[in-house]
Amino acid sequence: MRFRPCIDIHNGKVKQIVGGSLADEHDRARENFVSEKGAEFYAELYKSRGITGGHIIILNPAGSEFYADDLRQAYSALEAFKGGLQVGGGITADNAGNFLKRGASHVIVTSYVFKNGMVNFENLKRLVSAVGRENLVLDLSCRKRGEDYFIVTDRWQKFTDVKLDGETVEMLSEYCDEFLIHAVDVEGMARGVERPLAEFLGGIDGITVTYAGGIGSYDDIEILKELGRGKLDFTVGSALDIFGGKLDLDKICSYR
Repeated sequence: MRFRPCIDIHNGKVKQIVGGSLADEHDRARENFVSEKGAEFYAELYKSRGITGGHIIILNPAGSEFYADDLRQAYSALEAFKGGLQVGGGITADNAGNFLKRGASHVIVTSYVFKNGMVNFENLKRLVSAVGRENLVLDLSCRKRGEDYFIVTDRWQKFTDVKLDGETVEMLSEYCDEFLIHAVDVEGMARGVERPLAEFLGGIDGITVTYAGGIGSYDDIEILKELGRGKLDFTVGSALDIFGGKLDLDKICSYR
């Protein structure tokens, strides 16, 4: 179990948002924190503490008027911490290699792989061919529908028909190096972890899994450690002091 930092970029700014509030129309989102500092600052901060494996998430779609500004932010962070950060948002087989050349350790992909409500194996195999399984993280961020969790795409706005269960995890783990999973219903709320999801993720073996969503206290991290059987890596966003919250970065970095 280790801390995996984040740099979320929206409308050309480093932000912390409420995950379920994202809307492509008018590039809207409910904001918890908007930084006056650029992504490069956070990359250098993480590098100075030796925190690897963090993720940059570009939250605007490629067609947005802000996408070019988002890219500039992402590239500056990758340049500042070469090999130390992953990047996701608008990744395809055609552009994935460019992000690796810019310094990303991995590319993170959701929407390109999940099309029309199902897994697009043609795109998935193209990605693996383009960058290699060892450089690919599949984002299986999910929301609850009924009693089950389903993978969501397009900046968490669209449900797929792909249930997040053992069969799905086993099938997809053959194609990637890690999973990143945001509990979207609690993302950005700092009100506690999604317990059933954390418990399920703690049962996954043989592949690295990072959980994100809802952590708002040190007690929440202990709960996640217990539910995840000490195997889940974790992300803290809005609750972290560098993003306007109360949890100390250096203390968070000490969790093992």
